Amino acid sequence: METIQIPTPRQIEQARERLGNRVRRTPVWQWKGDVKERFLGKGTQAYLKLELFQYAGSFKPRGALMNMLDLSDEQLEKGVTAVSAGNHAIAVAYAAQSVGTTAKVVMPQTANQFRIDRCKSHGAVVELVDDVHIAFKRVKEIEEEEQRTFIHPFEGEKTALGTATVGLELQQECPNLDAVIVPIGGGGLCAGIATAIKQTIEDCAVYGVEPVGADSMSKSLEAGQPVEIEKVDTIAASLGAPHAAPYSFGLCKRFVDEVVTITDLKMAQMMRTMFEELKLAVEPAGASALAAAAGPLADKIEGKKVGIIVCGTNIDTQSFQTILDNTK
Repeated sequence: METIQIPTPRQIEQARERLGNRVRRTPVWQWKGDVKERFLGKGTQAYLKLELFQYAGSFKPRGALMNMLDLSDEQLEKGVTAVSAGNHAIAVAYAAQSVGTTAKVVMPQTANQFRIDRCKSHGAVVELVDDVHIAFKRVKEIEEEEQRTFIHPFEGEKTALGTATVGLELQQECPNLDAVIVPIGGGGLCAGIATAIKQTIEDCAVYGVEPVGADSMSKSLEAGQPVEIEKVDTIAASLGAPHAAPYSFGLCKRFVDEVVTITDLKMAQMMRTMFEELKLAVEPAGASALAAAAGPLADKIEGKKVGIIVCGTNIDTQSFQTILDNTK
């Protein structure tokens, strides 16, 4: 028996209408040429959904705004809070500025300085703590002490409605897709996209991809319920959620066909390929779906029409160079 509310195609369309110009309708670009054939095979059609061009540098404003657009005047007065290694924090700061409220975000000490500075540039107050587990505790304290509304990085129906608009745009641009590959951190992006795609293109496969060192959704699906992993160990900070959560897990369990894992090295190598061949400078998470397409999912997508989500690009030049240097 279904225990979670599933967003309908019409609700997803309404969500996109409501987001309006606060989010960009990001381009979909078909990768063609010899390099594509070498990585993905001659007959495979690869369509990249370029969410790295979204406001705040990732897909995250879609979910953050869907949550904030429903806040009352009193809630807006008190502001919002969030926990994130970067992309969600930046998105919450951007979204708060967009709707006229304030944001206080909690980030781990390991967060990239570029991402911290981006949060501050949108007017957010940033608190740094020792790790992501402590960050979730600290944000609870801020909620209680300051009555700020917590904007979850990947959980909840409104968040999924927001991320589902990525899937809506993709299938509007590319009807009759055979497969879609989506990065998974906590699962909010994959939950939304899978919900949008599966209800409109039933025979389209949806694959999730996680780093080997942050495989909370893989372990949750194996266990049949959301679980927490002991340690997050990946260069893809945006995919480093320490646990899965009930709502996004439920949608992924219902609509995602398979979740695969990839190594940090494969992500880094694909970052290099995307920079050199596609002229796209992405963070590790932004390269994960294409790395999976060229790796563990290669046989399954060969000769098919595939949507690939390029989820974000919040990385500084020094970190980008360091990662690429380590692929040599």
